[in-house]
Amino acid sequence: MKKLFFLIVFCTISLMLVAQSNVTFKASAPAAVVMGEQFRLTFTVNAEGRELRAPQISGFDILMGPSTSTSISSSMINGNINSQVTNSFTYILMPKKEGTFNIAPATIKVKGSNYTSNALAIKVLPAGQTDNNTNGSNNAGNSNPSSAVAINSKTLFMQMQVSKRNVYEQEGILVTFKLYSLFACDLGNTIKFPEFDGFLSQEIDLPNKQWMLENYKGKNYRTAVLKQTILYPQRTGKITIGTGKLEVIVRLPSEKKVRSIFDDFFDSYQDVPKMLSSASATINVKPLPSGKPASFTGAVGDFKMTSSINKTSLKANEAVTIKLNITGNGNLKLLKNPEVLFPNDFEIYDPKVDINTTTSTTGVSGTKTVEYMAIPRFAGDFTIPSVAFSFFDIKSKAYKTIKTESYTLDVLEGEGGSATQSQPVISNYSNKESLKILANDVRYLKVKDIQFLIKSEMFFDSFVYWMCYVVPFLFFIIFFIMYRKQIKENSDVAFVRTKKANKVAIKRLKLAGKLLNENKKEAFYDEVLRAIWGYLSDKLTIAQAELNKDNIASELQNNNVDQLLIDEFIQILNTCEFARYAPAESSDTMDVLYNKTVDAMGKMESTFKK
Repeated sequence: MKKLFFLIVFCTISLMLVAQSNVTFKASAPAAVVMGEQFRLTFTVNAEGRELRAPQISGFDILMGPSTSTSISSSMINGNINSQVTNSFTYILMPKKEGTFNIAPATIKVKGSNYTSNALAIKVLPAGQTDNNTNGSNNAGNSNPSSAVAINSKTLFMQMQVSKRNVYEQEGILVTFKLYSLFACDLGNTIKFPEFDGFLSQEIDLPNKQWMLENYKGKNYRTAVLKQTILYPQRTGKITIGTGKLEVIVRLPSEKKVRSIFDDFFDSYQDVPKMLSSASATINVKPLPSGKPASFTGAVGDFKMTSSINKTSLKANEAVTIKLNITGNGNLKLLKNPEVLFPNDFEIYDPKVDINTTTSTTGVSGTKTVEYMAIPRFAGDFTIPSVAFSFFDIKSKAYKTIKTESYTLDVLEGEGGSATQSQPVISNYSNKESLKILANDVRYLKVKDIQFLIKSEMFFDSFVYWMCYVVPFLFFIIFFIMYRKQIKENSDVAFVRTKKANKVAIKRLKLAGKLLNENKKEAFYDEVLRAIWGYLSDKLTIAQAELNKDNIASELQNNNVDQLLIDEFIQILNTCEFARYAPAESSDTMDVLYNKTVDAMGKMESTFKK
């Protein structure tokens, strides 16, 4: 009986603690209000709350409150009935003057515990020129202007707002498409934003459309942000961003006469479709100033870099890992990996790269982690020098270089070895470490397959004797000629880039194929774009920042590339660029694009080899 009593008490206390832990207390009010209009400030708690302590409300007159209301909601899930009580405390406020005012958090007591709400910031707008034509509601989504207000470019329009018009190459700019309206309206089916040719775009995830009040040129408009994108210019000069188009359904009061008694109780409206366009914008992209450090690879923004190593004392053939963390705000996705210089006797693996970014109105920020792994094959003391990373700081308009610390590795002799540094050794890489001391191996006596030479058969001056001289000499000449040819080819940077273009593109396409299997849409299209732009840049020996669709077509025509193949490449580029902000594509569509890209690149490579 005692056990049952304690079990009931324990369950009751647990339920009370769980219920207490789910208590939420929040404040809500419009983000913007108009001078002379009333609005509601509401504090809501999902429990029975007492002793509400409201903050000092400055900048507003309290016309009424707090008025209390209680609502109870019930739901049945799997036969269990759940009830929830919501208490609301409402104030009716009137602004005293224009400006932005902060309302501090309120406190309330629920079952002996105090809870604090969130703080609020409310912007008071001046009375607009068309306020007399509205019904006085402060809800931007519900108020309707009088039918006397005409629909024109001053009462309903869409703007493309650009944060900067003069920028450096790779400097991020914010582009916002915003709808301004004096009417209640909804978005139509037609919405088309411009292609950002010449830019790398990173779209900002926006919540569902929210109407806000904004005072613009003396009028209080209902505004809604349609799209926000961070753009990074990839070439210098003047780049034009095209226009956007948007269909809007405007809801206007109907002017028909009253025909029935029901028309006296219900307002009638008519929907009027309107097509809006935003103006184009020209961005002046300046080249980065001269004096670039040797470690500068195109990073523009504000960055910090740290490094770490997993161990500094290890045995030969054990892996050592150096991790570089680059954090900051800027073109993180375009950063080239800083190079870690390992000693020549180290076996080095391709770095593992992990990028974690967040796109907001302030730009793309996050972390890029580059992890290098290497394996020392011999014992000894080795030094890994510090890693330098340079970037162009937009605020100071100067190049900055940051360096990591250097590391000293104490590599001990691996298992199974007994050689010293003074003894010559042979490293068997197939067995990680297998050391043999020269001149000390046991030479066994041969007891089988013994052949004797007749005394008259002399090796000296025989055919085999002379061939032992001639054959190595011929091999030396062939090797020398090939070596000289290789040096000459390597000295021609353009030739080397052209020669390795296909290999680099295939490597990037393999990564795109992996992203395709993982159904990572944005990363897949970005990698396909990088593969094509990089391939064409190497093949045509043109800097990637100077490439565009027009000069690509002309350069490929000069190289006798078939026009159908050129059109196919341009179509692939257009598809990838459009897909970055288009609705989600199916995996079949991405797979078709991938196969089409591989096929087109193979045809292009065959054309260049002719």
